[in-house]
Amino acid sequence: MTRPVCLVLGAGAGIGGNVAKRFARDGYHAVLARRSDREGLDRLVAEIEAEGGAASGYIINAVEEGSIEQLVAHIEGHVGPIATAVFNLGAQIGDRGLASTTLKQFEMGWRMATLGLFRLAQTMFPYMEERGKGVLLVTSATAAMRGNAGQHSHASAMGGRRMLCQSLNAQFAGKGIHVAHIVIDGAVDAPDTLGKMLGAERFQALREQKGLEHDGLLVPAEIAETYFHLAHQHRSAWTFELDLRAHSDLAWWNHAGNPNLK
Repeated sequence: MTRPVCLVLGAGAGIGGNVAKRFARDGYHAVLARRSDREGLDRLVAEIEAEGGAASGYIINAVEEGSIEQLVAHIEGHVGPIATAVFNLGAQIGDRGLASTTLKQFEMGWRMATLGLFRLAQTMFPYMEERGKGVLLVTSATAAMRGNAGQHSHASAMGGRRMLCQSLNAQFAGKGIHVAHIVIDGAVDAPDTLGKMLGAERFQALREQKGLEHDGLLVPAEIAETYFHLAHQHRSAWTFELDLRAHSDLAWWNHAGNPNLK
């Protein structure tokens, strides 16, 4: 019997990898796709298989024309039906002022955050629509809700991602396809995202100060539990948007820079 597939685009050691592991534990074939680090990808696949799950990994450049489209066609034709897809591609180019944000950098954020999601939906939804069911879980960020100085590319790209999720819902929810926009409103305890941005020493210091037993950093394995729940909601009570943050963090609408809090 063919296993249902959980496709994870952006399958690093943080949210993406843990979501893949969670679905694999429940009988899905986890398809992990990422841009680089074949060694890390193979390690994630091996960890899933060691737990008795099924997984396969692909290195793709999602910005490259045809890459997402070819991957979806390959999975549907040779692996199994995509029951759940997780769009977990980041679009962060760093904190840059207006003058120091190049046109190429600004466009790259849009290509990763918004155009990539559009291409995935346009290629995958016909399969799901024919089956009358399917789930698309979209990892988003605080920037989708609030634009900060230095985040021109990221905020506009993530804001576009959020609106695209809404328009996809408007067209496809009634056809059985569940799209959920998930705002990750805080720092994630992930070595290959936050860890790379901060460097190993600063990342470990942050974990000791705020994470670990303090639970002040979002834990990827716990995030994965929410993703799995979303994918299995009854259609009479679908969640279309939610935000996740650690208990000790202010919500995006109550951040310290909010003039209404001064």
